Amino acid sequence: MKPKVVIIGAGGHAKVIIDILKSCGEYEIVGCTSAFGNDKDIDGVSILGDDKILPILFNKGVKHAFIAIGDNKVRKNISENMKILGYQLINVISSFSYIASSAKLGEGIAVMPGAVINAYSRIHDNAIINTGATIDHDNEIESHAHIAPGCNLAGNVKVEEGAFLGVGCRVIPEKIIGKWSIVGAGSVVIRDVENYTKVVGVPARKINYKN
Repeated sequence: MKPKVVIIGAGGHAKVIIDILKSCGEYEIVGCTSAFGNDKDIDGVSILGDDKILPILFNKGVKHAFIAIGDNKVRKNISENMKILGYQLINVISSFSYIASSAKLGEGIAVMPGAVINAYSRIHDNAIINTGATIDHDNEIESHAHIAPGCNLAGNVKVEEGAFLGVGCRVIPEKIIGKWSIVGAGSVVIRDVENYTKVVGVPARKINYKN
């Protein structure tokens, strides 16, 4: 019997997660939760209600979950609540991605189609490695970070907790992206990014930003 899993979220990110889970066939998806009261199915997966239903599902034997929400702060808060409830957060990894055998993964991680995680990189809990993103050797992606589609990180890059790297950005070797910072889409990072800041452009420069 396949383990049962509930998906937290019912937006575009959830659609991709459901597609990957269906293709791998390792879990039975019991449904999604939505904070917005959606009543439509997603690719045949029912919307069960909001997150208030989660303790009920757990008591009915659904012990696994995945948080399919792109917002890093929201995802962090939900992950903490899910652990309190007793859920085990699963990894959702596309069969069309590549992960080196020496790479280390936490839990609750999404690795989308076309993503590459190279040798000796570490991906911490609740991170997203999105479509076509490449993480080269010896990178460290901390918890709740989101590496958006098409990003390219060179070797020995560190992305700290909750940072967001926008679509198609680039990071040269040995740079640190500070916690809860934002790198704008298409930016090229050639120097460290401070905590709680936003950088944009080529090369990336700090702009006014209130986190």
